[in-house]
Amino acid sequence: MNLPAIKAIYVFEMARFFRTILQSIISPVISTSLYFVVFGSAIGSRIDTVDGVSYGAFIVPGLVMLTVLMQSVSNASFGIYFPKFIGTIYELLSAPLSFIEIVIGYVGAAATKSLVIGTIILVTATFFVDLHVEHPVWMIAFLLLTCLSFALLGFILGIWAKSFEQLQLVPMLVITPLVFLGGSFYSIKMLPPAWQTVTLFNPVVYLISGFRWAFFGVADVSLMGSALAILGFFALCLAIVWWIFKTGWRIRS
Repeated sequence: MNLPAIKAIYVFEMARFFRTILQSIISPVISTSLYFVVFGSAIGSRIDTVDGVSYGAFIVPGLVMLTVLMQSVSNASFGIYFPKFIGTIYELLSAPLSFIEIVIGYVGAAATKSLVIGTIILVTATFFVDLHVEHPVWMIAFLLLTCLSFALLGFILGIWAKSFEQLQLVPMLVITPLVFLGGSFYSIKMLPPAWQTVTLFNPVVYLISGFRWAFFGVADVSLMGSALAILGFFALCLAIVWWIFKTGWRIRS
């Protein structure tokens, strides 16, 4: 394992994160505060509790997941797309690095950025609601796996994309709707039975449900189902990344 090379990629990507501190950290905090004002105050005044949890606290896991998913995908996709765009990826591929070391560097940096932002969102939430985590170990595990899994997805999207427009296509048109329709701001038990069944086909439901269970001990789906969903998605992304480097798809061409 070429640890100095992994460190070089990781440090370079993290340096870009801290150079854009306003966009990387301040913007998510402001967005989260606005969500609390709109959903916590406007809608929360009409909904007292959901599954015995105050509405303001109930939406915190959904807000964290929304931010973490978007940041993981965006950071990882841009991180690998930009070297493709300017042509420096060939220097990376010709260096004495395995694909595992390249992936660890880029995905590790993207996951770290998302984890930092997710933590900041959690801290910000405590200024608005009284927040208590019942299962902190499970909460950290779900958060780490989500950051890593969606950073891998972003890495795949960065290799797939042929333009900056395509880079934003999946996060904006696929991931954001799935998060909003995945129980971020409501329990799927509040939906009619037919829509509950349809919603269960949304993979994000399992991520948010498991993460919310770690906070409050309540969930829309079983904990086992949530754990299997995130582990299965992580394994699938790893398999796709391995195939990309094995075949050179959209890397060497």
